[in-house]
Amino acid sequence: MKILAIIFTIFIIIIILLADTGHLGFVTPLYDFPYGDKVGHFILFGFLTFLIILTVLLSHRYTDPMRIAVYWALFLALFIMVEELSQMDIASRTFDLLDLSFSYLGTVMGTWLAWKLAQNSR
Repeated sequence: MKILAIIFTIFIIIIILLADTGHLGFVTPLYDFPYGDKVGHFILFGFLTFLIILTVLLSHRYTDPMRIAVYWALFLALFIMVEELSQMDIASRTFDLLDLSFSYLGTVMGTWLAWKLAQNSR
């Protein structure tokens, strides 16, 4: 699970760098339907959150695993916010509060799913 979380994190970073440089051509068809980018934000950041939190929760025994899950979710939410806000300074990108909202919804869903799965595996 740890390797998958690392690989997906690298994948997300590559997607961000490609978008920031205006070279996201191969992904563009995925956005050809209404709110396609919002769905992308939800799925990508939700899955990233799910993988990271599940990896952390399953790799250690914590006295308060919910607190650990919330800390990681907040850390990822901060990363997502910084990434979205940075788009204001990049000519090929635009800040979108709705994108940020869907990213956060994905983070919440990913956290909840990871928490439930980790609870069931104990």
